[in-house]
Amino acid sequence: MSPRNNGSSLAKNRSLAVFDHVKAHPIATSAAAAVTGLVACALLNQHLAKKAEENNPPIGRFIEIDGVRLHYIERGHGNPLLLLHGNGSLIQDFESSGLVTLAAKNYRVIVFDRPGYGYSERPRGTVWSPGAQAALIHRALVGLGVSRITVLGHSWGASVAIALALKHPELVTGLVLASGYYYPTARADVVAQSGPAVPVIGDIMSLTLAPLISRAMWAIAIGNMFGPKPVPAKFSGFPKEMALRPSHIRAGAGESAMMIPDAFAFQADYARLKMPVVILAGEGDRIVDVEQSARLHRQIAHSTLRRFSGAGHMVHQTETIEVMSAINEASRVGNQAIPSAA
Repeated sequence: MSPRNNGSSLAKNRSLAVFDHVKAHPIATSAAAAVTGLVACALLNQHLAKKAEENNPPIGRFIEIDGVRLHYIERGHGNPLLLLHGNGSLIQDFESSGLVTLAAKNYRVIVFDRPGYGYSERPRGTVWSPGAQAALIHRALVGLGVSRITVLGHSWGASVAIALALKHPELVTGLVLASGYYYPTARADVVAQSGPAVPVIGDIMSLTLAPLISRAMWAIAIGNMFGPKPVPAKFSGFPKEMALRPSHIRAGAGESAMMIPDAFAFQADYARLKMPVVILAGEGDRIVDVEQSARLHRQIAHSTLRRFSGAGHMVHQTETIEVMSAINEASRVGNQAIPSAA
């Protein structure tokens, strides 16, 4: 037999042996293939996350509070203004909207990457509820020399803003709550988005499949966030790749899991907010029903409600001038007198 034929026969025999093994051990073979696939996904996501950070280095400074390193930016001078971003977002959301530049003309603007987002840490030993985040941010503000501040919270950030105002009414002179979720409702989407927060299984998901699924669904998800309005060109300044990192997705899943329970916990306390409150909502919001904001307005008797026709969830991006006006209103009224303690 020629060497060529001999090699062909060996290759054929190996293929038959592999085929026989697969037939004899189908479950084990499938499990091995699945594990191999997950490892490949994890390595790919690790590479993409590292590349995202190389292309998007920190744009601000860092402050360490109780062992937690927070990334933040400061712009401008004047009365302090805190901007708190929503679930899955980061500082560049407010930067790309133009709100930071606009507000910095008259305010000392402070924006944090909330724990787990951007370049801020999110230690695993803490349940990062709105209250826990508010406590951390309060200590950070004290560290930055802030004693009174107007606060805008968007979406999940609105819950953090409320927690901060309820716990420290002497600090928060005015509240602007944009596109927030305030009352518990049935939300199948929230349950689905919470998967990567489940211990062990969630870790595997966030390291492997979840970032790739999020990447594939990105355009649809962002369109839904902005709809019924189109995604504005300025949103191209948002670093998409940073938001698709496993750590970022795990943080977002954790907040999705807490959304409904937190609404249960807060709903009886909103009337305790005595500082000026301006509530903002898009009439066409596909993420949070506008009735959430209308109901909050009814519960907080002294609040102001601004509803934007044709706008969606991302009002700070699409209605930036109106949001700036709401900030001015809350700041002007709130800084006329020290707010009453709850």
